[in-house]
Amino acid sequence: MSEVVLKKPRKVVKKFQARPQHEGEGAVVRRSIGRYELKYFDPFLLLDEFSVTSPAGFPDHPHRGFETVTYMLQGAVKHEDFEGHKGTIKAGDLQWMTAGRGIVHSEMPAGEGTQKGLQLWVNLSSKNKMIEPKYQELQSNDITFVSRDGVEVRVIAGESMGAQSPVYTRTPTMYLDFTLSPSAHVRQSIDPTWNAFVYILEGEAVVGVEGSCPMGPHNVLLLGHGDGLEVWNRSTRSVRFVLIGGEPLGEPVAQLGPFVMNTQEEIDQTVNDYRYYINGFEKARHWRSEALIGIDDY
Repeated sequence: MSEVVLKKPRKVVKKFQARPQHEGEGAVVRRSIGRYELKYFDPFLLLDEFSVTSPAGFPDHPHRGFETVTYMLQGAVKHEDFEGHKGTIKAGDLQWMTAGRGIVHSEMPAGEGTQKGLQLWVNLSSKNKMIEPKYQELQSNDITFVSRDGVEVRVIAGESMGAQSPVYTRTPTMYLDFTLSPSAHVRQSIDPTWNAFVYILEGEAVVGVEGSCPMGPHNVLLLGHGDGLEVWNRSTRSVRFVLIGGEPLGEPVAQLGPFVMNTQEEIDQTVNDYRYYINGFEKARHWRSEALIGIDDY
């Protein structure tokens, strides 16, 4: 199907299924990266497939030292932060948020029914951890889309099938959303120096080696060394998966929940900054999201 030529296709070296766990206030996530089987896959700190129905959600909470990438699969979430930035991320939309030196925000369901999506945490290098917070937001229609020979790809970050995403990644990252029709096959090049993985959303995919067993939804597949990946759909229904890769930072990681720095001393400083509303958290002192206004404090 593809003109991509691979000298050393990557193989799956580790796989496991993301199982449901509770996060936020009544929300359920399937966490693959960021749990005991895989605490960190440089530069990725976390991948959650979330499912949330009102009144559950992710009320006011802080971040420092990394980026959160929210990609909606179904429904919508409302977001707002202490800088006054707010909006709604709908199905197919993307929000690439650089928390940098500090942000406090909320993410709550918009509308009835169950809202579903993916949230990826991308670590930042030591030189970028304390930059000013920034947002890159794309509506579904603005995400680069290519369809050819039974393969569809939404290019969230990086490049695929001759198309490139406009998203700037401070930590070099690729994020591709593939859908393969029955009997379709795709080859995708990946920088040989990067770490990469596949997360299956729907259907069953044969990944890495043509004769290997198909893998179903909620499985994360870590890829070994090589210059790209091959995936086949041998089933009678479509398969959808994301392929995510990034340049390893190779730096020490110190993490305390939503704070990710390089040393324990920096984590201690971050906790102090947040507690006393300084060094980037000044506006957190008097801010509460609209979602929490009117709710009694206990």
